[in-house]
Amino acid sequence: METTSRAARASAAEGGQHGPSAWRTVDGYLRAPFPWYGLDEAFTGRRWLMQVGTAADGTVEHGAIGHGDEPSVRNEHVAGDDQDAKEKFAVVVTVAANPDRRSADGTGLLEATSVSSAAWLAGVGLLSFTWPGQMDHTLRDDWLEQQTETAWSLADDLDAAEWSTLSLPVDGVPATFHYRESAYGWVLAGSAGKSVHLGAYGRGMSAYGLAFSVVKDIAAHA
Repeated sequence: METTSRAARASAAEGGQHGPSAWRTVDGYLRAPFPWYGLDEAFTGRRWLMQVGTAADGTVEHGAIGHGDEPSVRNEHVAGDDQDAKEKFAVVVTVAANPDRRSADGTGLLEATSVSSAAWLAGVGLLSFTWPGQMDHTLRDDWLEQQTETAWSLADDLDAAEWSTLSLPVDGVPATFHYRESAYGWVLAGSAGKSVHLGAYGRGMSAYGLAFSVVKDIAAHA
């Protein structure tokens, strides 16, 4: 999961520095060799593209689709019931299910992706839009680095006590997801058949009633 780790660190940094103006470019999504997932048709709110992550050779490996309000780095909601959240959103992360494979230059192997990869990307995604209200701006980088390492450790052990399980529909078929909550929102991760793993994170929207399905027209969300 080390390759995914580096990509996720970059995504987290970008998420903290750039807003929606950096999103909604559909080109990378159209180049992906795997299907994209989002919330199913029961969700009737707004949908929007975020960013894709690529390997060194330019192959698209993962990306995210947002649902609901577009999140910003915030400190208004630190803890409490989801109803207190001013932004209500859920982001679905699709990760290509890749086995061990040769690197682009042929000199080594890239580590396989897994449900842990999806959990890691979802955890870092949530952190990129989180900022504890009691924290000084100059300390946020240190906090983010510390919390990112924690998210990495949690994603690497999905059987730990911090995770519970949920059964949620994927293309209409029940699937098992690993789920955890924090003061800043929730994170979940599972698989959608053999081609992709799914991660998701959100705030203000309950994870318990979600359902996922293949996005039929990704360009419609650009």
